[in-house]
Amino acid sequence: MAADEPTILATSGGLRASARLDWEVGPLTRHAVDLAGVTGRAPRVCFLGTACGDDRRLAATFFDNAWREGWTGSHLAVLPMPNVEDVREHLLSQDVIWVWGGSVAGLLALWRLHGLDTVMREAWQAGVVLTGVSAGSICWHAGGTTDSFGPELRPVTNGLALLPWSNGVHYDSEPARRPLFQSLIADGTLPTGYATDDGAGLLYRGTAMAGALAERAGAGAYRVARGPDGTATEERLDVRRVG
Repeated sequence: MAADEPTILATSGGLRASARLDWEVGPLTRHAVDLAGVTGRAPRVCFLGTACGDDRRLAATFFDNAWREGWTGSHLAVLPMPNVEDVREHLLSQDVIWVWGGSVAGLLALWRLHGLDTVMREAWQAGVVLTGVSAGSICWHAGGTTDSFGPELRPVTNGLALLPWSNGVHYDSEPARRPLFQSLIADGTLPTGYATDDGAGLLYRGTAMAGALAERAGAGAYRVARGPDGTATEERLDVRRVG
């Protein structure tokens, strides 16, 4: 089973606090799994914690969540070496690929080193739903803002560019994100893009933005473009609540 067309749900959410686990799956991630349209069997969901150095505790918590959600869970690690024999075959056999946050710069470097940039494009084109949070949101875009290099945010301009847009994450919770994202678009460092508050996500069908979603009341999503006078213009998008 695959989505009807290439589908990405890029988020600043998809997880929430849990009374029993370190964290638990949130409505945005459940929605990403629903988008795969799986019937008659458990959805196959693969977790990638590359941006956090393939932390085994994250993977273990994911498997606890997958069991609770009724998914067939797997994870792909590249450190210290790939944990599956054939990375391409494994990812193309999934219904959903879920990418965790952390260092987007490290994620992109490791993915390119292992050829995952090419495999991710192939999976996307084949209808595997791609989703993720923070670094796992920016990576699908042309670029965005990152703290991969230190506490002071910097631009990242070498995203996979499955989507031709830039991406801003944690727009409401990290005060430096919004002004930097706007200034980088205004000066042409980043192309026109979309940003999400914590708890919001962007649904793309093909390369077109098909809708903004939120799992938290008040969470917003925004389109930021370079205006004719060289400044950034920001438009708040209509958001549909999920979960």
